[in-house]
This record gives sequence, structure tokens and C-alpha cells, in this order.
Amino acid sequence: MAEQDESAKLWKVNRTIHELVKDRGYQVSDEEIHMDLATFRSHYANSGGSVDRNQLNFFTNHTYNPQDQIFVFFSEEKSVGVKTMRKLLGILEEKSIQRGIIIFPGNMTPSARKVIVAMSQQFKLEEFSESDLLVNITHHTLVPRHEVLSPEDKRILLERYRLKETQLPRIQLADPVARYYGLKRGQVVKITRPSETAGRYASYRICF
Repeated sequence: MAEQDESAKLWKVNRTIHELVKDRGYQVSDEEIHMDLATFRSHYANSGGSVDRNQLNFFTNHTYNPQDQIFVFFSEEKSVGVKTMRKLLGILEEKSIQRGIIIFPGNMTPSARKVIVAMSQQFKLEEFSESDLLVNITHHTLVPRHEVLSPEDKRILLERYRLKETQLPRIQLADPVARYYGLKRGQVVKITRPSETAGRYASYRICF
């Protein structure tokens, strides 16, 4: 029964991380997103019903820039330490990929988080716990549509309204939606909400 619960949890996590990667502009197959639980179990679970997380690892290219690749790594280790981080970095170096997302069942040790900071010049590493990804927060009815502006669109926006960056409302780097889209400091998101009078209205926030 525990294996059944675990595989159902990982099925949800696997779906959300594929949606996240796709929403950031990377190539993802719709089959992976729309896979049902029975198919997921037949693909990834062993005869005992438990899922080998190593089989869930994947990497993909950005739709508009094939040089921009991202690697998604599922940790077997419940509390991620330096050893697991070294394993991830080894894979990134071997594949010449600069972006990595690590997903773990429990938590991450302070020493492992220090590795992310220490390697930030060379690698863009992000971390999510499995519980962070059980539900796709952008699908929630209370979360409006977010679109990340390109540098060019940001420039046009600031010029059109004669704004300085500091005049834009802010979204924090640690905001769950900012983390979902992998926002970096200085990036701007367009937020579209329904409006009773105007149909829809857009607002903008800058990540800090």
C-alpha cells in the first residue's frame, strides 16, 4: 500500500515538473504531461510497485534556443547532502548543461544549499521538494495568468509608461509563482486578471 501511495505521489510530481519545464519554454512531450497513473506505474514502477526515481530524470532543450538545456534530477536521498549535489554536478558537467533542477523526497541540508550558492557562477541550480510539486499552483483558480517578459518586451514596457524599474510593483524571488517560472532578479512578469468592467486587465511586477 505504501508503494501505491508513493507511486501516486511521484506521478503527480512528475506531471507538475513537466508542466513547469514546458511553461518555461522547454520542449516536453504532451504524453508525459497527460500520462495516467496506470501508464506511469507500468513505465516507472518495478514488480513490487516502487518507483526508481533515477528513471524519472530527464533533460530537454529550450524551444527557441536549443543551446539552452535543462536537466531535472530526482534525488533518491531523502535529506539531500553534498554527496547527491556532487552527483548532480557531475552529470551536468558530463552533458555540458548549465541549468539543473533537483527534486527530493524530504529536505535539503544547509551544506547542500551552500553548494548551490558556491556553484552559481557556473550552474543555475534550483531545488524543489516533492511536496512543492504535488499540485501545480498556476492551475489554481485564484492564481492569475503570469507571462515572463523578454528583455525587449521589458524595455518597451518601461519606455511606453516612462517608468524606472524601481517604480514597478515587486514579486519576491521566493514567491511560489516566481519559483515556478524560475524568475531571476530584474525580470518582469505580466499578470492578467479577469475584470468585471474591462474583461481583463494586466499588471506588471518585477522580481527582486
